[in-house]
Amino acid sequence: MKFAYHSSMCNPLWHRELAVAAEKAGFDTFTLPDSIFYPQEADSKYPYNPDGSREFLDGVPFIEPFTLVPWMAAVTTTLKFSTSVVKLPIRNPVLVAKSLTGLAVITENRFIYGVGVSPWKEDFDNCGVPWEGRGRRMDEMIDIIRGLSTGEYFGFKGEFFDFAPVKMCPVPTKPVPFLIGGHSEPALRRAALRGDGWISAGGSAEDIAPMIAKINAYRKEYGRDHLAFDLQAMSIEGYTLDGIKRLEDLGVNETVVAFRNAYAGGPDDRTLEQMIGEINYYAENIIHKSR
Repeated sequence: MKFAYHSSMCNPLWHRELAVAAEKAGFDTFTLPDSIFYPQEADSKYPYNPDGSREFLDGVPFIEPFTLVPWMAAVTTTLKFSTSVVKLPIRNPVLVAKSLTGLAVITENRFIYGVGVSPWKEDFDNCGVPWEGRGRRMDEMIDIIRGLSTGEYFGFKGEFFDFAPVKMCPVPTKPVPFLIGGHSEPALRRAALRGDGWISAGGSAEDIAPMIAKINAYRKEYGRDHLAFDLQAMSIEGYTLDGIKRLEDLGVNETVVAFRNAYAGGPDDRTLEQMIGEINYYAENIIHKSR
């Protein structure tokens, strides 16, 4: 089992120290969320908390991951970084490809790109991107970013994007893995067909098991079950040794832990020292005992 640390949208200036502490403690990955803005008015509901409320995001600090990761990578050597998850369809795929390849180069292949559709229609409205067709748009974007990441000339003609062949330099020596987030049927199919892995957004082993079973069935249907595939789970199971074993039995190979329930809202009153203490306590009682 690999272990990923989620800092729960804490004070942005603490991320360097937290990355150093996580690497030293034995975490494999530091994962970061994505949010561009908080709309004053919105009709969208959040699908991963019980009542669909969004107030827990009001006033919460988010630094764009392509900005934050290089800052943390500069003070670490083995720790990997991922996103849980970037709202991909509201972005431009050519610009994303340029940022992504550059980040992968300067981190020496220590970046994993977790992407999702975004549940917020307001994200699309304010970025000038149609809400309709968002899933198909994201599929094209993944293909484009991968194509441009090879360093060879690549052009594309699809439903949403059309451009002549271009090439980018530099590009990483290894393809950047794409992890697909989401619990919907289209998200599970997308993970099976286009992803190098899947990210769960919470739940118990019993909640996650049927989704993993569907992904495995789809991968077999698509003829991709022979390829390497990461299952990353943010789950209540990740805080006990017995829970870790339950996740392993499902095929999960990386568990994501956070030591604050961000969905509860309210200010984060933890100090940097408390957060580092949480990292070290978990490492001593879970990571080192599970290996």
